[in-house]
Amino acid sequence: MTAAISFAGVSRHFGDVRAVDGVNLKIGEGEFFALLGPSGSGKTTCLRLIAGFEQPTEGSVSIFGDDATQMPPYRRPVNTVFQDYALFPHLNVRDNVAYGLMVRGDAKAARRAAADEALALVALGGYGDRKPSALSGGQRQRVALARALVMQPKVLLLDEPLGALDLKLREQMQTELKSLQRQLGIAFVFVTHDQGEALSMADRVAVFNEGRIQQVGSPQDVYDRPETPFVADFVGASNVLPAELVARLTGTSAPASLRPEAISVGDGPLTGAVESQSFLGAATRIEVNCNGLVVKMLLPKANPVPRVGETVSLTWPSEALHVMEHANG
Repeated sequence: MTAAISFAGVSRHFGDVRAVDGVNLKIGEGEFFALLGPSGSGKTTCLRLIAGFEQPTEGSVSIFGDDATQMPPYRRPVNTVFQDYALFPHLNVRDNVAYGLMVRGDAKAARRAAADEALALVALGGYGDRKPSALSGGQRQRVALARALVMQPKVLLLDEPLGALDLKLREQMQTELKSLQRQLGIAFVFVTHDQGEALSMADRVAVFNEGRIQQVGSPQDVYDRPETPFVADFVGASNVLPAELVARLTGTSAPASLRPEAISVGDGPLTGAVESQSFLGAATRIEVNCNGLVVKMLLPKANPVPRVGETVSLTWPSEALHVMEHANG
């Protein structure tokens, strides 16, 4: 896999705060890659290091094999889409999209043609003469996307670009972004704190916590085979069983991840009282207190739902219990 972006031992400190701490990472050419983590985990700082808005305190950043550590942002073959759109309210849509081309010195006719082509690419053909104030949030996001793409970057950086949209529009834009990335064939590096967003869109995901990468892998690997308790808990709602219990169940003394949807009521190794139930439409979320360990389970709508206070025994397929033998987070 050709590396579009490479981090080699990259750290970024702000005083005593290690926002990024010894990150090694390779992002492939043409890959849709998600940087996933909670607020303050270092993911956005990594995006800014790629863009050139921040410089590493230690280590190096390479773009397509070229050391970009000291390269100014305007010389990097990347462009960024921000969450707040950052559109100029006094310019129409076409001029917003063409702004970077104007700064570069492209001729007016070429700017106009390129801007209209970029707008057509994001399904906004014919919107060029409108002002940003006349557009919906989703349309303004598309304008910001077109403005980044009109510069023909080799890597597109997206900093939580869907965070300001409502749920239905966000889901629509997820599908459109993934389709657009496949059409263009360039690397998209997408920062998000939304696990569902990362799992549904990315080819690979890097999970961040406290400035470090906890795990890199495909969405299925990260979900089904989390390497640390943090990943198990953050990427989807998982039950992290303590090492002592796992030792009794499997003979291996290490924490284990057990996804709620894998658990059912039956003759199994854990017994407890139902503490709560929450109807979610297609399923019901149940919490069972098993001698102090609260186990979450997700019962499909067709299954009988135990009452609060009822004692139940819990079971699961053996392969659903993922033992994290090298857990360190």
